[in-house]
Amino acid sequence: MTTILVTGASGQLGSELRELSSRYGGYGFIFTDTGELDITNAEATGEFFRENSPAWVINCAAYTAVDRAEEEETMATVINAGGVTNLVNAMKGSECRLIHISTDYVFDGTSPVPYTEDDTPSPASAYGRSKLAGEKAALGWPNTMIIRTSWLYSSYGNNFVKTILGKAGSAQSLSVVFDQVGSPTYAAGLAAAIMDIISGVIRNNHNFVPGIFNYSDEGVCSWFDLACEIVREAGSPCTVIPVRSSAWPSKVRRPAYSVLDKTRIKEHYNINIPHWRTSLIKCITKINRI
Repeated sequence: MTTILVTGASGQLGSELRELSSRYGGYGFIFTDTGELDITNAEATGEFFRENSPAWVINCAAYTAVDRAEEEETMATVINAGGVTNLVNAMKGSECRLIHISTDYVFDGTSPVPYTEDDTPSPASAYGRSKLAGEKAALGWPNTMIIRTSWLYSSYGNNFVKTILGKAGSAQSLSVVFDQVGSPTYAAGLAAAIMDIISGVIRNNHNFVPGIFNYSDEGVCSWFDLACEIVREAGSPCTVIPVRSSAWPSKVRRPAYSVLDKTRIKEHYNINIPHWRTSLIKCITKINRI
């Protein structure tokens, strides 16, 4: 039986992978969080791999507090880069394949066109720097696939979609920035794409191609556009007011444009990616059922 290790299993993507795993009964899944596997502990990580011998690792474990990382860059780097180094070292001597999740924050957001995997990263934040360091560590293992994604949301955890839904139920108006543009990513869709890739490789439908790949939902919007759509789908009378980023002072300069070009993943793995509006409706429908 193929063993698939999912780290950071209580996060948005990890939770979606756990839910999806019931459809893949032929695989043995191991879901871990810090309590079961602290990837910043090199010795413990090595021992875990010797005991479990995973064939695949989906690394969802990460420090994701973007603002706090400005004051805790060392901690962010220990988790986002040091932890990846420990995973890579633990894989040595095996044929394990690593799918490592990264972010649009490795770019500064100044490009006028969608970012490709070959564009030179230039992170403008501590979080982005820590994730870029993690990418470099991951690429130290030859069987690594890095998936950069953006604006992740889910029915699990805390995220923009759930925040707006919560506020739209009671607030008369919401102010949301219109000058940050990107592509939302429904974590359930990303989880499905990852499992399509893994199962396709196992069934010999396609080859495993190492390297960097972009994934987000199709279409482009601003946070204001996304908020308007959330409020509309919720049937709320709440008014969404567009404001500039300067209206919300922050220690972090967030990318003004973080659209990712997804040509490579679609061509290599024949992935069909839904439009962000389609995914948003699915997510809100699911949240309403909970």
